[in-house]
Amino acid sequence: MPTPGRSRFILTLAKALLTFGAPSHRIQSQLVAASNILGADSEFVHLPNIIIVSLRHGNTSPTQTYFVRATGRVALTSLHRVHLIYRDVLHDKIGSEAGTQALRQLIKEPPIYPLYFRCILAFFQASIICVISFGGSFLDMWVSGACACILQYLGLSAAHKSSMYAKVYEITVTIIVAFVARALSTIPGNWFCYDAISSAGVVCILPGFTVLVSALELMSKNMFCGSVRIVYAIIYTLFLGFGLTIGSDFYLVVDRHARKNYYSNNALQNLTYTHGRFEFVNGTSPFTAIHGVIGRALITNSEEENIIKGCIRDPSWNWYRQPFPFWTLFFLVPLYSTCSSLSNLQRFRSVQLPVMVFFSCCAYAANKAASLALPGRTDLVSAIGAFVIGLLGNLYSRVIGGTAFTSMVTGVLFLVPSGIAQGGGLNQTFRSAAEQYSTGFSLGLRMISVASGVTVGLFASQVLVYCLGTRKNAGHFAF
Repeated sequence: MPTPGRSRFILTLAKALLTFGAPSHRIQSQLVAASNILGADSEFVHLPNIIIVSLRHGNTSPTQTYFVRATGRVALTSLHRVHLIYRDVLHDKIGSEAGTQALRQLIKEPPIYPLYFRCILAFFQASIICVISFGGSFLDMWVSGACACILQYLGLSAAHKSSMYAKVYEITVTIIVAFVARALSTIPGNWFCYDAISSAGVVCILPGFTVLVSALELMSKNMFCGSVRIVYAIIYTLFLGFGLTIGSDFYLVVDRHARKNYYSNNALQNLTYTHGRFEFVNGTSPFTAIHGVIGRALITNSEEENIIKGCIRDPSWNWYRQPFPFWTLFFLVPLYSTCSSLSNLQRFRSVQLPVMVFFSCCAYAANKAASLALPGRTDLVSAIGAFVIGLLGNLYSRVIGGTAFTSMVTGVLFLVPSGIAQGGGLNQTFRSAAEQYSTGFSLGLRMISVASGVTVGLFASQVLVYCLGTRKNAGHFAF
């Protein structure tokens, strides 16, 4: 018969895992493992942001049902501490009462970094990702960093204080970023790139992690949670695309001169027309031939060569208007990985941080090499990068005894913007309402493609590592 202390530990553990952003497809296995080892007769039902726990105290006692609800974001240091407490209790190093008190104290603690420092981290994250993934220049990186800093402040301060503003937070920040990016891109001389600034400015709020978790849940046969999350992510992406469109078009409405130049530079205004009789060779049209006029947009080879990831880069321009050289990746990628780990609330003075940065750099290197060998295949490229980081993370857990999930998060999150950038970034030209929704869905499908590749890579690496050696008694804490 389980003691009340063990039951309280299981309930507190469920709340801690939800609060600190544990992988949802692993939460139930963690709780089942804890319940079996502690001898608690319990059952669990995991729904998005809520866990239903049924506890039975003996054969004659009635079953008690508890609803554990919590919302939160990934906090790597706190998750690592939760896993250490979980292992200590299950291996009888500390009692269940002491474990419950430690978890409750951990839940009550404030974030390890203040608001201003997290805004600074967002600034550096957006600045670096603008350069390494979206082809931004030295000028673009500062603007995208400033936009991400404002975005982070509104998300952590205003959105948390006002439930009304939290509902329209994503729309407002994307409008601001797109408005600023379009305003700067209309300055004569192509000093700023709209695609690089707007993509990097909002990349921090992309639902890449949500899509990844939903793909993992669907592969784990958790149909309800996986379906709910993936539909939410697609609709959320539509909101982001709609906000970018509103911000860009709003500036064009305000600035008539910019609107005139924008539409005059469109390819539809630079067509060459061919008159004559045209025949259909595919046989799908009821008409075998038509007489009329066909317009074609001509792009010279020099123009194509000067466009890099959607940005015009003339070779005669100064260095601060050019993309960064390849060798800068050797220090920009570790710097981005460090900032990403810290923004996910990893403590700076910890052994885990160098491990996270090293795994993230290895995943990016594998992803970059695969993209050169398989251009345009974001799913396969993401799968290769995920396989590498999954192999490293699970070996780190089995051989050294570290926490696999926390060591892998930074690298896995790095694969999402990298995969989206390989598919062409976030922005396309919006002409109508139908095209707005089409582009939003295409971005959502692109993220699903990246997340599917990451899911396959993670599961393949996990099977390769855990099919060898003895079976672990507790549920493994990994993707």
